[in-house]
Amino acid sequence: MKILLLEDNKRLNSTIAKKLRIEGFEVDSFDDGLKALEAVGSGYNCYILDINVPNINGVDILKNIRDYFPQVPIIIISSTIELEIIKDAYDLGCDDYIKKPFFIDELIIKIKKLCNIDKNIIKIDKDFYFDTKESSLYKDGNLVDLSKKEKALLEIFINYSGKLVTYERIQSFVWEGELTTLDSIRALVKRVRKKLPKECIKTEINKGYRFFVM
Repeated sequence: MKILLLEDNKRLNSTIAKKLRIEGFEVDSFDDGLKALEAVGSGYNCYILDINVPNINGVDILKNIRDYFPQVPIIIISSTIELEIIKDAYDLGCDDYIKKPFFIDELIIKIKKLCNIDKNIIKIDKDFYFDTKESSLYKDGNLVDLSKKEKALLEIFINYSGKLVTYERIQSFVWEGELTTLDSIRALVKRVRKKLPKECIKTEINKGYRFFVM
């Protein structure tokens, strides 16, 4: 799978590109908007665009991409908090937005989800399974009601099954980088626990949680 990455911070650009290549993606990275624009027609399966870059900004590149490639996933990454700019990006057809700073693993999860890379059905135990494409939990074939944050929490647990999911990672992914409290995270985990088989979620004191498929 081929990805175009536009990020003018050279260190962050290099870090993201390296991690994506480790995941098996082919990456063409750019730190200049004009150079990225000249390359958009080179057969990419996903575009990752920063907004504030030299010469041509990411939103204008997004518009150009959508004129020719209406279905290819586009993810905006930016430190901007100007709601009007973010709204314009969604209006022009971006599929997702990640506010800097972020965990690169969070970006990879979004890429895989948007591009339908992972297998859809994750079996949790004999009665429960999670559909990653729909972000839906099922018990005995029946849909389990989940809030948006509950779905996001379960999604990150499944993507890091068996691994430590820190409080910071949960905040970054579920609250999308917005500040929250440890009590809010614990309350969310408690609600999700009640909807899953017992012993799926293990607490690591003062660190976070581990999720186990039974």
